[in-house]
Amino acid sequence: MPSLRSFDGVEVAGKRVLLRVDFNVPVENGKVSDRTRIERALPTIRDLAARGGKVILLSHFGRPKGRQPKDSLKPLVPVVAEELGRPVAFGEDCVGAQARAAVNAMRPGDVLCLENTRFHAGEERNDPEFVAELADLGDIFVNDAFSVSHRAHASVEGLAHRLPAYAGHDLNEEVEALGRVLENPARPLTAIVGGAKVSTKLELLGNLSAKVDTLIIGGGMANTFLAALGKPVGRSLCEHELIATAREMLAGARREHREIVLPLDAVIARELKANAPSREVPVESVESDEMILDIGHRSIEQACSVLARSRTLVWNGPLGAFETEPFDNGTVAVAEAAAELASAGKLVAVAGGGDTVAALRRAGAAERFTYVSTAGGAFLEWLEGKPLPGVEILKTG
Repeated sequence: MPSLRSFDGVEVAGKRVLLRVDFNVPVENGKVSDRTRIERALPTIRDLAARGGKVILLSHFGRPKGRQPKDSLKPLVPVVAEELGRPVAFGEDCVGAQARAAVNAMRPGDVLCLENTRFHAGEERNDPEFVAELADLGDIFVNDAFSVSHRAHASVEGLAHRLPAYAGHDLNEEVEALGRVLENPARPLTAIVGGAKVSTKLELLGNLSAKVDTLIIGGGMANTFLAALGKPVGRSLCEHELIATAREMLAGARREHREIVLPLDAVIARELKANAPSREVPVESVESDEMILDIGHRSIEQACSVLARSRTLVWNGPLGAFETEPFDNGTVAVAEAAAELASAGKLVAVAGGGDTVAALRRAGAAERFTYVSTAGGAFLEWLEGKPLPGVEILKTG
C-alpha cells in the first residue's frame, strides 16, 4: 500500500496553503443535489484552518472552454460555508491581480475559494507558466482530490513540483481504502462490474480478472458475454464486435481457475421506460424483439451467495437499468445484501464510480459500505492498475 506525504507534522500557521479539492458537484435547478464531495473535503479544510493556515481552495467545475458564468464556482461558496460552519471568501479569478488581492487580504485561519481553474487553458495543459502563477499564491500545496488525481493538470500535479506538497486527509483515506482492496485483500476477493459497455471497461475487466477470485458481470456488458456463450440477447445492448474478446476472457478465466459469474435469468421488456410491461425469463429464453434490462431472482440469489462466501468486495457499475423502475431491483437487492454483510463485519465492501454511488444511494446502502469513493475516472484507472499522476507525485518512497 503506497504511503503518501502527510501534512500532519507540518507547520502551517500563517502559511498560504493551496488546497486542491473537487467541488465539481451536481447542480439541479440552481441547487447542489449531492454535497458528498464538499463534505469529504471538510476535515482537511478545518484542520488547516484550525492550525492557522490561510486555506486557499482550488477546484474546477464543469468543462468550460474559457470563462463561462454558468461554470463559476461562486454559487457554491455559500454551500461550502454552510457545510464548514464558517465564512468562505471568494476570489474572482484563480491567478492574476484579483487572485493576489484576495489572497493578500487573508488572515491566519481564513478560507478562500478561488475561481474555476479550468477557466484557463493552462490548467488542463499543465502549462509551466500557469503552474508558476498558481504557485506564487501559496507556500504549501495539499491535494485532497482523489477524483481528479488521474489528471496531470496544473492544480493537481504541476503544483507538487513547485511547492512542498502533501496529501489531504480524504486523499489518504481513499488511497488506503483502495489499497486494502487490491493490494492485500482478505480473500475470497469478489468484484462486481456492471455498466453499459464492455469497450469502456476492457482494461478494468482484464486487470480485475487476474486479481480476484470471483468476477460478477452485470448490466449491459453482461449481454456481450452471454452472446459469447451463444445465448440469445434480442434487442439488448450488445457489442457484437467484442464477442470474440469476451469469449477469450471467459476462456482465460477458466485456465486461471477464476470464476466469472454471469446472469442466469433476466428481466426483459420491449421498451425501456418506467413501469414498462416486463417479465422474468431464463437467459436462454429472450425473444428477438426483447431487451434484457435487469437481472432476475435466480441471478440475485447467485450474486448474494457469492458475497456470503467472500471477505472483500469491490464494486463498479450497476447490474441493470437502475435509473428506471422496475429495472433497479437487481442492483438494489445485491447492494442491500452487500451492505448487510459489511455492517455485520463479514465483508470489506468498497465501491466507486458515479452510477455506482447513485445506485447504492438509491438502495439506501451507501452508508453501510466500508468505503464509497466519489471518484469516477480516477477510481476506474486505479482499478485498471494505472498510476495516477496526482498520487504518484506524493508518494514517500
